[in-house]
Amino acid sequence: MAVGAYAFKAIGLFAFDARPPSPKVLEALRLLPPALLGALIVVQTVATGEQLVVDARLAGVLAGGYAAWRKAPFVVVLVVAAAVTAGVRALS
Repeated sequence: MAVGAYAFKAIGLFAFDARPPSPKVLEALRLLPPALLGALIVVQTVATGEQLVVDARLAGVLAGGYAAWRKAPFVVVLVVAAAVTAGVRALS
């Protein structure tokens, strides 16, 4: 699998070297990392095995997201998310 992943990356480098990607492709490539990170956060927050679970993790992520949206410093976002998660777990 590692050899396949490396080969895929190398093929991409050679293909883009021969012909530069179009602006639409570059824009799509710029949007992929935030979309994948968001999907990973959602899966890790509300999935346990093959089940969807709404618990304290979701409250913490939402609180941290709100703090980040309000442009709080990163450390504050982490503390808010951890505190809300701990508070919801303590209350339940």
